[in-house]
Amino acid sequence: MTDPVTRAAELLKDHRESIDRLDSILVYTLGERFKHTQAVGVLKAEHDLPASDPAREAKQIARLEELADKANLDPEFAKKFLNFIIQEVIHHHKKHQK
Repeated sequence: MTDPVTRAAELLKDHRESIDRLDSILVYTLGERFKHTQAVGVLKAEHDLPASDPAREAKQIARLEELADKANLDPEFAKKFLNFIIQEVIHHHKKHQK
């Protein structure tokens, strides 16, 4: 039988390996997302559309809050996270318009 400290260390290692895999998924997912938002920024610049779309942003925030609730993730955290991403996307879109 394994002592509790050794067992805890094994469980900790397993959790950390899962966290590391999930961090990789998050980074690659964000990379893919920004690839598409960059393309949107170019299209908006080419067609003289505004960098920001408040109606779309509000819809996305509401959608993400609902998804967060279903995933047992704090909806306020999800909202802050999406707001951060949206601000970064708008920043990139504005760069394309210059």
